[in-house]
Amino acid sequence: MVDNALDTVMDKEQIKRLIPHREPFLFVDKVIDFEPGVRILAVKKFDPEDYFFEGHFPGKPIVPGVIIVESLAQAGAILVYASQMEELRGKQPALVGLENVKFRKPVLPFDEVRLQVQILKKRSQMWRMHGEAFVGEGKVSEAEILASLF
Repeated sequence: MVDNALDTVMDKEQIKRLIPHREPFLFVDKVIDFEPGVRILAVKKFDPEDYFFEGHFPGKPIVPGVIIVESLAQAGAILVYASQMEELRGKQPALVGLENVKFRKPVLPFDEVRLQVQILKKRSQMWRMHGEAFVGEGKVSEAEILASLF
């Protein structure tokens, strides 16, 4: 486990070597803790200039909940790829389902979101993961994520 939240296990360039997502739709800035095949702790800081704030909502911007869930799914994809790089080379990740999605508090411009994802179950090339997003000590969202490869 990493003791200092400023430590980086994986930076954005390393993340881009693992998953196909790119700006403006890459929602993981860095990985700060990682246990292969088990769990990941990643970070996303939302910039007030992010494209979606213009329309969501003018004068009172908040990060769309679907972006938080996408951030969790991307952290899960990094966990899967970094755990089984050779076996999965050339395959594309796909979000195939979400269950028990909850949004507890709004995420605002400048918020740094910690993304915790753990693998609950793996069968063939299908993963069930549980993700939680935090700002400070408060949980802002959680979801069960179902992912596959094609």
